[in-house]
Amino acid sequence: MLPASAKAPHKQPHKQSISIGRGTRKRDEDSGTEVGEGTDEWAQSKVTVRPPDQLELTDAELKEEFTRILTANNPHAPQNIVRYSFKEGTYKPIGFVNQLAVHYTQVGNLIPKDSDEGRRQHYRNELVAGSQESAKVISETENLEEDEEPKELETEPGSRTDVPAAGAAEKVTEEELMTPKQPKERKLTNQFNFSERASQTYNNPVRDRECQTEPPPRTNFSATANQWEIYDAYVEELEKQEKTKEKEKAKTPVAKKSGKMAMRKLTSMESQTDDIIKLSQAAKIMERMVNQNTYDDIAQDFKYYEDPADEYRDQVGTLLPLWKFQNDKAKRLSVTALCWNPKYRDLFAVGYGSYDFMKQSRGMLLLYSLKNPSFPEYMFSSNSGIMCLDIHVEHPYLVAVGHYDGNVAIYNLKKPHSQPSFCSSAKSGKHSDPVWQVKWQKDDMDQNLNFFSVSSDGRIVSWTLVKRKLVHVDVIKLKVEGSTTEVPEGLQLHPVGCGTAFDFHKEIDYMFLVGTEEGKIYKCSKSYSSQFLNTYDAHNMAVDTVSWNPYHTKVFMSCSSDWTVKIWDHTIKTPMFIYDLNSAVGDVAWAPYSSTVFAAVTTDGKEKKGQEVQKGPAVEIAKLDKLLNLVREVKTKT
Repeated sequence: MLPASAKAPHKQPHKQSISIGRGTRKRDEDSGTEVGEGTDEWAQSKVTVRPPDQLELTDAELKEEFTRILTANNPHAPQNIVRYSFKEGTYKPIGFVNQLAVHYTQVGNLIPKDSDEGRRQHYRNELVAGSQESAKVISETENLEEDEEPKELETEPGSRTDVPAAGAAEKVTEEELMTPKQPKERKLTNQFNFSERASQTYNNPVRDRECQTEPPPRTNFSATANQWEIYDAYVEELEKQEKTKEKEKAKTPVAKKSGKMAMRKLTSMESQTDDIIKLSQAAKIMERMVNQNTYDDIAQDFKYYEDPADEYRDQVGTLLPLWKFQNDKAKRLSVTALCWNPKYRDLFAVGYGSYDFMKQSRGMLLLYSLKNPSFPEYMFSSNSGIMCLDIHVEHPYLVAVGHYDGNVAIYNLKKPHSQPSFCSSAKSGKHSDPVWQVKWQKDDMDQNLNFFSVSSDGRIVSWTLVKRKLVHVDVIKLKVEGSTTEVPEGLQLHPVGCGTAFDFHKEIDYMFLVGTEEGKIYKCSKSYSSQFLNTYDAHNMAVDTVSWNPYHTKVFMSCSSDWTVKIWDHTIKTPMFIYDLNSAVGDVAWAPYSSTVFAAVTTDGKEKKGQEVQKGPAVEIAKLDKLLNLVREVKTKT
């Protein structure tokens, strides 16, 4: 007998499933499959199988979460790459590390179906597919005809049917000849998956860019002009001008009125500016005249005052105060620098700032004139306090300024705006400490203006005005000689000297002196930036001023906060004269009329002055030489 599945072929046989449980197995009579007795056996708990080497963790350890943060940093990228810098001549670490890791790259190009190139390729593929199908149909028909022709020839050999068969063959050949054979189109290669076997690098195609223009057309023209033709040309030109005037009249009058109003506004503005300039000049002259009338007695004293009682006083003179220059905008600021204009004797510049580094705020540059002591002629404000300034000898409208924050700037009095014409920055080599002195120098070889600056950071910098920029060059870096500090690695560091003042020789252009906070004076040269020409152990405290004698080329003077003023011969390391003034000396200056007279200012507000003798440069040199010889003789005897 056949099984149940064979008797009912329209039913699909059930898949046999085996369930293992506690109950016994029963076979389904219809399907013949085995079914377990219990229905809730799948809901019972399953026993998990553990590997023998699995760790047994507590509930707290199982609940503990471990998080991982994905970053863009490559852990395999080196962080300590050092390369040689040919510019600085040392090995320098490279801070930038390439964190990019390329795993797969593919160069491809996609063409949209709606674009012209996509439609062109689609049409070309359809043509190729159609030609291939037509070629298959023609080949099949030819094969059928060839199979039928030999059968007919075999069935009726030698009968008349040979002739029509030949004619039919001729007709087929004629039809084949009439239908032109389509050329087999070459399959296009995938041009976007091209890779050169020789090298896998991308070769840039060579391109030439050229521009060609057609020459303008040329014609030769020659004619003769008589008086009538010239007259007719003038008449035509007059007629054109009249037509253009009529067109302008036909335009709306509103536009005309607006244009006239604009023209009137321009002319009124121009006239107003001219009037304001003229009025300001006239007002300045009137203000000066009123001030001169008000301060006439003081002006007369300034010109002709002389106290006869000074002849009967020994080493004590009288000081007559004349004007008091003050401005409300410069309140709570200290006077830090003063410089007279070398060309205009009645004009001087004053710098405002602060010597207290805990109370640094703004600064101001004011220029006063003795013709008008009530109000400054020029006024400039700055973000940092001004510590020093200097006016150019040949260009008295240029003022060089040094700031507390290390910047230097140049103000041009010819320009009306209040901002400096040139200013340094962190990119252009500014000082890192306050600038204590600036000094204009002769123009360089390219006739560019330049000046020098000294700062507490130990740098003597030459600044050159090139077009719209300040170009800096470090002339020399001050180092404290004989004192070194050792680093744990075994290196030796030379402490940097803090420059406070400097002065350039009047005749020897390359020589200059620099005073430091350590009390030393260095004789330097512009040509040597690595060593000093000479070193003087001048003072026990900071050197405040160094100044060459205007008459004698070998003599210079220095003052310090150790209460002393010393006069030196730059060829000898020991001072020739020492003056103890019983107070810190802030500044000294040689008299412009005598080689043996100088003035010194102390912090207690007193002013000291030397003895006044005869006049004349030769007399001054001989007089100072005589004093120096006396001192040298005494030293040689002792």
